Amino acid sequence: MNYHTPAAPRIDTVSQAVRTLLLSLHCTVMLIVCPSAFADDPPARLNKFVTLMETGKPAFGIFSQNVSPRTGAWVAGSGLDFVIIDLEHSPYDVTRLEGYLLGMINKAQIVNNGLAPQTVPFVRVPAAGREQLQFIIKQVLDLGPMGLLVPHVDSAEDAKAMVQASRFPQLKDSPVFEPEGLRGVGYGWAARYWGLPGREYAQRADLWPLDPQGELVLWVMIESAAGVQNCKAIAETPGIGGLFIGPSDLAFSLGVPLGDPAVEEAIEQVVEVARETGVPLGTLCSASLVEKRLQQGFRFLAVGGDGGLSSGVRDAVKIGRAVRNE
Repeated sequence: MNYHTPAAPRIDTVSQAVRTLLLSLHCTVMLIVCPSAFADDPPARLNKFVTLMETGKPAFGIFSQNVSPRTGAWVAGSGLDFVIIDLEHSPYDVTRLEGYLLGMINKAQIVNNGLAPQTVPFVRVPAAGREQLQFIIKQVLDLGPMGLLVPHVDSAEDAKAMVQASRFPQLKDSPVFEPEGLRGVGYGWAARYWGLPGREYAQRADLWPLDPQGELVLWVMIESAAGVQNCKAIAETPGIGGLFIGPSDLAFSLGVPLGDPAVEEAIEQVVEVARETGVPLGTLCSASLVEKRLQQGFRFLAVGGDGGLSSGVRDAVKIGRAVRNE
């Protein structure tokens, strides 16, 4: 009978095993002595709008009044930077808003690019800032949008109330405790929509730039004579992430037609305040005004809506009618 003596381990295999053991011991010691050496990298930014503002790039979007899941799906794949889902001039129905936001979820996009949506959902709430109806902001935020647009904010008091409604109460030792948050805690659905654990959502669902790591952005609309007069105090309210000029309402408030020089003069006043305070400035405008507004210092523009015929459809109809008439 032949007996075979097991071959001795190869020298290089032993050396590799020793190196692996030493590395494991080193990592264990480092984890005990210096836990920060193995801390995770800061979480990836979810709100594309914040990234654009921090890198000095303009953002473009539209207003959306057709609040339905399929419109949400179309907008999510449009290539726009943001969408303003308009609940001020369409029925205030949070169940429709919920469906729209769910329609914006694109599984392929999440697999390929992660949790950050390509088109950031903002919601224009129906209640004016001067009404200070904070429960509406709570109901909207609990569905998971990453930004708010509040119409008719006429004073710093209005602005502060909207900031407080948008924030959870902060820990006592937080460097950004003020303005004190008043948003009620019920974030389960919003956390699920963002794709985060509840605790992490609660930390990250704070207002940028007040909280540099915050993923929520609050825009307030300057669309009255009082708003223009008080816009500097409004802009300096901690937690405000953008001023948005409503030119039509502003014209009505000034008692002049849209296009009157008085409207442009008022707009220039807000532009100067935005320049002084560094708060991003936006408005609604047509394609013919985009270049002018960007040169003035506007940093985000809503350039249309989801209603009406696209230019491609209009061109097709024009061609078809021309052929038909031949």
